[in-house]
Amino acid sequence: MKPAVPFLLLVLLGMSGLGPAQVRSSLLDLANSIGSVLPSLSRPANHSRIFYAVMFDAGSTGTRIHVYTFIQSDSVELPVLDNEMFHSIKPGLSAYADFPEMAGHTVRMLLKVAKKTVPRLEWKRTPVFLRATAGLRLLPTEKAHALLNEVQHVFVESPFLVTDNCVTIMNGTNEGILAWISLNFLTGHLNAQTKKTVGILDLGGGSTQITFLPRLRKTIETVPVTDYVARFDIFNTTFELYTYSYLGNGLMVARLATLGALGGEGLEWQVFKSPCLPKKFRDEWSFGGVTYQVSGDPEGYAGFKLCYEQVLKVVKGIIHQPYEIEDSNVFYAFSYYFDRAVEMGSKEGRWR
Repeated sequence: MKPAVPFLLLVLLGMSGLGPAQVRSSLLDLANSIGSVLPSLSRPANHSRIFYAVMFDAGSTGTRIHVYTFIQSDSVELPVLDNEMFHSIKPGLSAYADFPEMAGHTVRMLLKVAKKTVPRLEWKRTPVFLRATAGLRLLPTEKAHALLNEVQHVFVESPFLVTDNCVTIMNGTNEGILAWISLNFLTGHLNAQTKKTVGILDLGGGSTQITFLPRLRKTIETVPVTDYVARFDIFNTTFELYTYSYLGNGLMVARLATLGALGGEGLEWQVFKSPCLPKKFRDEWSFGGVTYQVSGDPEGYAGFKLCYEQVLKVVKGIIHQPYEIEDSNVFYAFSYYFDRAVEMGSKEGRWR
């Protein structure tokens, strides 16, 4: 299962009671919308409280539901994640850009998981949220809003608690920051006694994010634009992160760009050839509601070098290389990095 740490953080932020001066305003909106409605249930045995929250991750290649159960024994301490129920459906909501009602059907199917996980008595007190990422960011505004409106309608019909702004598109910068905070929280690197943190590499279908805490000031001073730097306070500590989201450089969209299949008309009738594929290879490949005909080049050459050169044309000049990426830095890579590593037989969860 691919971890979805940013969506866990949305719940944790709400529980931590962070104020407006502590987090960027866009993150604060997410925290406030969740924190003000989180339910609780007393346990007579130990007086702890149980919290439930339903979070949808609407990505470019699939829609996932995370049903979180938290237990809080002390009102001062942050709650502990007790359980997470996960399920996903493909394709992503963006594949239904012209058929919003199909997106609604996807969400209804996933809500069945929430109904089975959350006790019936807690449904009306359990908030439900959806955060869309690069898949919807890449769509025309009117089509993205139509999908969001359909999801909002499904939520209103459900027995769960619906709040303002519970269905929105998350921008790429927040996606990277939320992942970084969540992962460092889960690994214990945000404790006051811990000075080391870990970086994150998140490869989605439509975008990719890199976020880490620099050790050298030059890393911040040499960024091409200020958008690569995010400064915020959380848990009584100020952090200045190097963070950037490369929209269009997720695995699937970058593949389309490498094939020369981005944009244009009549894409279903064209055959896109690539040196990254064996000469005699031919097949169909679907993404975003479109099926593409792809093949190798029977009259050309194939292999790593030619494929590398083709991919380099897509990413060269776009991806900024941070000044500081030292061997001593620890990065956690997830989403498609995780999937591809598992496919190759890797059992190591940390990349150094």
